[in-house]
Parts: sequence; structure tokens; C-alpha cells
Amino acid sequence: MDKLPFGRKNYQWMIIGIVTLIVGFTVMSLDQKPHGFGFLGLTLGPIIVMSGFIIEIYAILHKPTDK
Repeated sequence: MDKLPFGRKNYQWMIIGIVTLIVGFTVMSLDQKPHGFGFLGLTLGPIIVMSGFIIEIYAILHKPTDK
């Protein structure tokens, strides 16, 4: 069997990143202002989404140490 390209921790971080992205997009969609121009749509949601992408980049670039 071929070795997987990522370790267990990498996959755990990827799942955390995906959940963070889903939460961020959900927060943006909850904004009550027209066209999402409130605090949730312009500030909080994008910060959460950006942190989700940063987590995903970390998960991909992190060197797997476990076997």
C-alpha cells in the first residue's frame, strides 16, 4: 500500500480549516443589512474565512512527522 501524502495531523488541520470556512461563510450569510453590508458581512465573516484559508495553507505545508 502506498504511503499517504499527508500525516494524521495534516488531515485533522484540514478538517478544522474546512469547518472554519463553513462557519465564516455562514456568519457572512447571517447579516441582516441589505447586500451583507453590516458588521457580520464585511468584518467578522471575512476574518473567519481568511483564518480558515490560513489553516488550510498550514495543513498543506506542514511536514508530516507521524507515521
